[in-house]
Amino acid sequence: MTLDEARIRVDALRKEIEYHNQLYYREDDPSITDAEWDALMRELMALEAEFPELQSPSSPTQRVGASVSEGFVKVEHEIPMLSLSNAYSTEELLEFDRRVRQTVGDDVQYVCELKIDGLAVSLRYEQGRLVRGATRGDGEVGEDITSNIRTIRNVPLELTEPVTLEVRGEAYMPKQSFLRLNEQREQQGEPLFANPRNAAAGSLRQLDPRVAASRRLGVIVYQLAQASEYPVERHSEALDYVRRLGLPANGERKLCQDIQEVIAYIDEWAEKRRDLPYATDGMVIKVDDIRLQQELGFTARSPRWAIAYKYAAEQATTTLRRIDLNVGRTGAVTPTAVFDPVQLAGTTVSRASLHNEDLIREKDIRVGDKIVVQKAGDIIPEVVKSLPEERQGDIPPFSMPRHCPQCGEPLLRLPDEAAWRCVNPNCPALIREGLIHFVSRDAMNIEGLGEQWITILLDKNMVKTVADLYRLTKAELLTLERMGDKLAEKLLQSIAASKGNSLERLLFGLGIRLVGEKAAKILAQSFMTMDALAEASVNQLVAIPDIGPKMAESIQLYFQTPAAKALLAELKELGLNMTYLGAERVQVESVFTGKTVVLTGTLATVDRKEASRWIEQLGGSVTSSVSAKTDFVVAGDKAGSKLEKAEALISSGKNPNLQILDEEAFLHVIDQAGLRA
Repeated sequence: MTLDEARIRVDALRKEIEYHNQLYYREDDPSITDAEWDALMRELMALEAEFPELQSPSSPTQRVGASVSEGFVKVEHEIPMLSLSNAYSTEELLEFDRRVRQTVGDDVQYVCELKIDGLAVSLRYEQGRLVRGATRGDGEVGEDITSNIRTIRNVPLELTEPVTLEVRGEAYMPKQSFLRLNEQREQQGEPLFANPRNAAAGSLRQLDPRVAASRRLGVIVYQLAQASEYPVERHSEALDYVRRLGLPANGERKLCQDIQEVIAYIDEWAEKRRDLPYATDGMVIKVDDIRLQQELGFTARSPRWAIAYKYAAEQATTTLRRIDLNVGRTGAVTPTAVFDPVQLAGTTVSRASLHNEDLIREKDIRVGDKIVVQKAGDIIPEVVKSLPEERQGDIPPFSMPRHCPQCGEPLLRLPDEAAWRCVNPNCPALIREGLIHFVSRDAMNIEGLGEQWITILLDKNMVKTVADLYRLTKAELLTLERMGDKLAEKLLQSIAASKGNSLERLLFGLGIRLVGEKAAKILAQSFMTMDALAEASVNQLVAIPDIGPKMAESIQLYFQTPAAKALLAELKELGLNMTYLGAERVQVESVFTGKTVVLTGTLATVDRKEASRWIEQLGGSVTSSVSAKTDFVVAGDKAGSKLEKAEALISSGKNPNLQILDEEAFLHVIDQAGLRA
């Protein structure tokens, strides 16, 4: 290869790797496997080694991840958070061991730890108190996610000893939480997370800590930064030390005397790991002696004293028999592959989502093809690829039907979306999924009226819309099989009680496209009544923080639809509350009453959720964005860009009445109202 050819290939590799870095670190939506990414990186490293004149400080080989996402305060890591080199075979592990012993001698022990499939985070404690949580970012600069980290229950806010230290760990989503989250997203017509790693990353990189809090994340600590400064001489001792301090270090680890024992331990966990409550994708091997770690040192990207062994994803080849089409609550039609059953990760699998028509075309998947399937994160079945070379005969490409498989009405695909949708409000699938969503816990919370009873009521033609739920009688319910007198009474009481719900629950329950639980509450707080919201223009809607143009257009379109107008009129006549009842108010006038407040930075003595509740109790409204309409900014430690914007609005005269309160001043207002115990 000539220098010019190498330069062209290096440029192409750098662009491709940076593109995939963005998908992995910024979008939490990787499109290639770790092994494929490693192959690209290895090729680039080899070319840079062969042609030193092509080396560059901006090359992906000199970095870890991607730049910080907008909306988060930047955190500079005093000690870089490097990634690990990967191994995919016994031979690569033996080569790692050879390099280690060549540098430090044969007296080497290794610690093996399960590699948790999550998001790398850094936790900083000062005098025993949690002061900062951050993502890895690009290894040098990460994102301040302290508010989200504080919501993770197994992360102690205070250690058992008043020490100052920094630990690194992996934030993860338990398998059950992941499955529950995807079920909720599917019911709401939202894109599904591909695996627990993406779900954990997406949760921690939410600007609203309530999202992270609702997703039951966990953290497992795997490193004590600058361990040599603490009373430990070995990595295994460091993990025991942080456990004594109350930190959740992984108990699934082993001290191995040589590389053969490491390999045996890896083999031991190849199947056992599937029974763990969290996803694992490998084993991390580290030199135990901290002094030897320092002697081995680092490359630009990774420590020379550690390596990550990646388990190969268990795959199977089968035959695609058909593609089913499922209509969700929002009308999105999702294709599902149905194939001959195969065993994967200990279970029998015969179905996998194909997501959308574009993906099917991109992978050239055709009914009758031999296909390769696997479980993403050992949990969610997915079709990896088709095998066109084994295709029998002239099988036509898949084409999405242009009419709804449930009601036969034409499907619609918006220019900026991958999904085809049924927009017929009388579609049986939309009605069923809409009813299930309406009665769910986060919407109208009609206890006892779950998916099974909704299906029965529809089959018996007892309900067609959510309004019909409020017309049910005891006599009608008692005609149903397995419906007793007490259960019928309980269901009717629960249905009647839901009439008194605050406006935001009804808004969320209606299933307006793009309006989630958080947006429903913001809309209810902003307009106070259903009538006021129904009359709002797009300009009025987008003027509200966190309501974007697409959501505004979707809201206006909903309220202009004749079927929606008729439904709302019915619900009003049936006695459902159409106003925002607000947070439980205290009868105390405060500077926050009727004001808009933004919380930013880290509050040392109270979490943001509690602070928001206090503000709402005093009649204030908490929003996430600083604007000309903001009345107060409560600025904690490392307040960052929101504080800077507030100061700029004041100095420029665009919002001269905006007041900035530090934590002490904020708590003084709260104490005056008597809200703090």
